[in-house]
Amino acid sequence: MQFLAITRRHTDRFTEAEFAAALEPEAEQARSLYASGAFRQIFSRGDTPGAVMMIEAADLLEAQNIMGSLPFARKKMMDVDIIELRPYRGFAPKG
Repeated sequence: MQFLAITRRHTDRFTEAEFAAALEPEAEQARSLYASGAFRQIFSRGDTPGAVMMIEAADLLEAQNIMGSLPFARKKMMDVDIIELRPYRGFAPKG
């Protein structure tokens, strides 16, 4: 199954220095998740500090565990919204 994860950093609760200290471990974990196929795509957000990830997971719990493995998530430095994606019905054969 595919999921869309949307993150937003808690810039109101953490300083730039705190984010900077966790940035390399965060990037390393994201690279690892990408290499394993859990992250299919990852983008930085243009509207606010955060990221958007396409996740491949068996179910919502696995997607939550994947996102929970990120240092920013473990340190509660960001909000994470996960949305289950389903095939678009407009591409289904007409019956």
